[in-house]
Amino acid sequence: MINAKLAAQSHTNHQTIVKLSEKVAFGGEELVIIGGPCTVENLEQMETVAQKLANASVQALRGGVYKPRTSPYAFQGMGEEGLEILARVRSHHQIPVVTEVMSISQIEVVAAHADMLQVGSRNMQNFDLLKALGQAGKPILLKRGLAATIEEFVMAAEYILSHGNPHVVLCERGIRSFDDYTRNVLDLGAVAALKQITHLPVIVDPSHAVGKRELVAPMAKAAVACGADGLIIECHPEPEKSVSDARQALSLEDMVHLVNSLKPIAAAVGRNISSEAIGAGSKPTPIFCAA
Repeated sequence: MINAKLAAQSHTNHQTIVKLSEKVAFGGEELVIIGGPCTVENLEQMETVAQKLANASVQALRGGVYKPRTSPYAFQGMGEEGLEILARVRSHHQIPVVTEVMSISQIEVVAAHADMLQVGSRNMQNFDLLKALGQAGKPILLKRGLAATIEEFVMAAEYILSHGNPHVVLCERGIRSFDDYTRNVLDLGAVAALKQITHLPVIVDPSHAVGKRELVAPMAKAAVACGADGLIIECHPEPEKSVSDARQALSLEDMVHLVNSLKPIAAAVGRNISSEAIGAGSKPTPIFCAA
């Protein structure tokens, strides 16, 4: 039995709702779809992504600005310049944004520009970071470590909860295995288990799990079918030219097609995907206004 006093589900109907914005929330009947590139590259790129996804039932935008890369010579992200781009696109399209935070020193500036702070797989057991995020005042997207057990994953969430932040969403993104045909092994059994063990919303990242764009759609459909509360999927205006994780990124057209194909599956398991365009009813500010 997992000794998670705050993350554990107390009864079968115990389900926390984590609000990302006034219109978007994890854990309810409506699934949350997050889309966008692995890395913020420039304003034009992010504007193109937001415009294309605006009518595709995508409720939040992702984009990395601080990138934990295996090689120290790989592109590490745009940092604060990337955050400014996210903030401008967020304001223009009235869409929530999700981006990764890698260290305690980054929390304040990321929280000032983003609606949700992501803890990447490599930092799932960075306990000092988790404790600090417990006081961040923003929802946290916690990704499973690349070799973490379900218990370790839940207890990582417990660190955030025990330090004052109840707004945690778990993300299954695959675990490392001996077989390298897929980037990782997507553990959908863990999704079903977590929905029984905890009251926290659980979403799935099929992009990092499989690492090949042609496998993303089948895994996204399976994730919805097994009870996930949402998906986070990488897409790019020109996937082959993405500065990171190009092989797993969908084209924007394929992303729109995938989201539409998920709607009957969601309906079959008693869920739904919003048909409302992002920013609907809002009055966006001009993207090129002075800061």
